[in-house]
Amino acid sequence: MTFTATVFIGTSLDGYIARLDDDIEWLTSRGEKAGEMGFFEFLDSVDAVIMGRNTYDKVIGFGEENWHYGDRHVGVLSTTLAEDADPRVHVYRTMDDLVTDLDKRGIKHVYPDGGRLVQSFLHAGRVDRFIISVAPVLIGSGHRLFGDLAQDVPLRLDTVADVGGGFAQLSYTVEK
Repeated sequence: MTFTATVFIGTSLDGYIARLDDDIEWLTSRGEKAGEMGFFEFLDSVDAVIMGRNTYDKVIGFGEENWHYGDRHVGVLSTTLAEDADPRVHVYRTMDDLVTDLDKRGIKHVYPDGGRLVQSFLHAGRVDRFIISVAPVLIGSGHRLFGDLAQDVPLRLDTVADVGGGFAQLSYTVEK
């Protein structure tokens, strides 16, 4: 058994997910005007959330009231986070360990969250779909959603939607 993975993420129009100092205020302040953009409906469709260490630290910084993952499996791919750092998460050291464990658990739909983690999933050929909410702003520099790729990743456009607040939401399927 193998899972599918859908990336649900916000970017600036010029393709950044955070400033170089990891600030995302440019996204969150605009996102407040747009609302949740289908995030909670999407979250209801996944049975595991996997994030990178930086994203985990960001989520923890939002406070307990913003831990929206409920009882679904939450993992953090990190070589530095202590395995017992948070009883709500399972810490994975390698992508291979992560994939093996998710398959053993019978996980069907995964939400990979965080720039470097998404890039790791892409490099491993593990992304099946993208839902990208594009913010109405150019920030000029920062952390890109997509880093260098060894080869093209062909996509099929499924939908384009105006989700409010000036955001466009693009849904793509990865053609494998």
